[in-house]
Order: sequence, then structure tokens, then C-alpha cells
Amino acid sequence: MSDIKAATLEYTTRLGDDSVVLGHRISEWVSYGPFLEEDIAYGNVALDYIGRARMFYTYAAELANDGRTEDDFAYMRNDREYRNLLLLEMPRGDFAYSQVRQLLADVYYTLLLPELVQSKDATLSAIAAKSIKETKYHLRRSRDWVLRLGDGTEESHKRTQKAVDQLWGYTHEMFDMDETEQMLADNGIGVDVSKLHDAWRQMVSDILTEATLTVPEDSWAVRGGRTGYHTENLGHMLTEMQFVHRSHPGCKW
Repeated sequence: MSDIKAATLEYTTRLGDDSVVLGHRISEWVSYGPFLEEDIAYGNVALDYIGRARMFYTYAAELANDGRTEDDFAYMRNDREYRNLLLLEMPRGDFAYSQVRQLLADVYYTLLLPELVQSKDATLSAIAAKSIKETKYHLRRSRDWVLRLGDGTEESHKRTQKAVDQLWGYTHEMFDMDETEQMLADNGIGVDVSKLHDAWRQMVSDILTEATLTVPEDSWAVRGGRTGYHTENLGHMLTEMQFVHRSHPGCKW
């Protein structure tokens, strides 16, 4: 396998990991939404991310060409083999916590996906093109909720500000570039996410300010997801997510 192909496999797997982990976290709200319409909306957003994960994992299996399938990437790897961003694996938390996390991720994807559409890799470009439409809806929804919660009651404001403060330090990792991503960016395949940071911060800061929330200082940062060092939360999540597949390997409906 060439260096570029191996890097593309790693990159595609990372994008799939991001999508399946966030999709599972969102799915944990199904039947727990504050009202029926929001419960249905959460389910739809979760399906968007899980569908995106399937596309990335299917392509990763094609690149690997070693007999693995999309299910092997999702269900047969442990937490140290996952390469998702730490922000996405954090627990569900309360409603404000989940909406703030979603906003931070939605702004990120709003900037990332249009760049990935320009990829010389036709499959990555096609996946990004399909996902852009979903992300526009996701951002509109999470922005509206953060505005409602931040500029709502005293209690909702307090919970939303607490969520912003607790999650902010996990956002720095989104804009780190390692050798794999730099190689792909230099070859027109991947995205140089370091160049997205200023626009992301401006967009997020504008929304938080409109929501009467305070933008935190960059006083702390946690990294490790891209190299397989995760919080304990991911292991617990994967245990639940992978249970049926690991209990009945190879079983089909």
C-alpha cells in the first residue's frame, strides 16, 4: 500500500470514527427529548451522522482491501484503535450540554465539508457533498437552541454557560494537524483544518455573544483522540454500542 493510500485510509477512518461516535451520543437522546418534535429531530440528526459513518467506513474497507467491512470498523475495534475527536465522545450530559457540543461540532463541519468537497479523492468529495446539506440543517437547529437556552431563563443560562466552559478545552484538538493530515492536505486530498480555526472561533463567538454567553479564555486544552488516547467515556460507550455485534459475530438479519 502506498503512503498516500495508507494515509487516506487513516484519514477516512478518523472521519468515520468522528461520525459514528457523535451519532451514537445524539441517539442517546431518543425517547428522552424535552418534547415529541425534538425527540424526532434528535433521531433524524443521529441517523445523518450514522449514515455518514457508514459511507466513510465502507470506503475505508475498500481502501484496506483486507476482508474487513464497515461493521468491522465500527464494532470490532477497541477504544485505543478509535481516532475520533475527544469532544465527540464526552457523555450526553443535560440538554444544554448536548446542544452546546452540537453547536461546536456543527460550525466545524460547516467549514470543513466545503473544503473536503474540493478533494482530489472523488469518494471523499462525494461524501462531503452529500453531508453539507445535512450540516446546514444541523447548524440552524443547534444555533437556535443555544440562543434560546443562553438567553432564556436564569437556570437555562447557567447550564448553558457551564456547558460552554466544560467543553471549550476539547475544541483545540479539532484544528491540530499531524503528519498524516499534512501529507493529504499537501496533496489536495485532505483539509488543512488549522486554517479553519479563526473562522470557527469567530462564528462560535458571535453565536455565544448573541446568546448572552461568555466566550471562555483558552486556559486549558486536552488532546489525544487522534492518537488513540481517550477519556474513559469512550470505552463505556463502545461497550454498549458494540455489545450485540460482539455477542453474535457474523450474525445477519
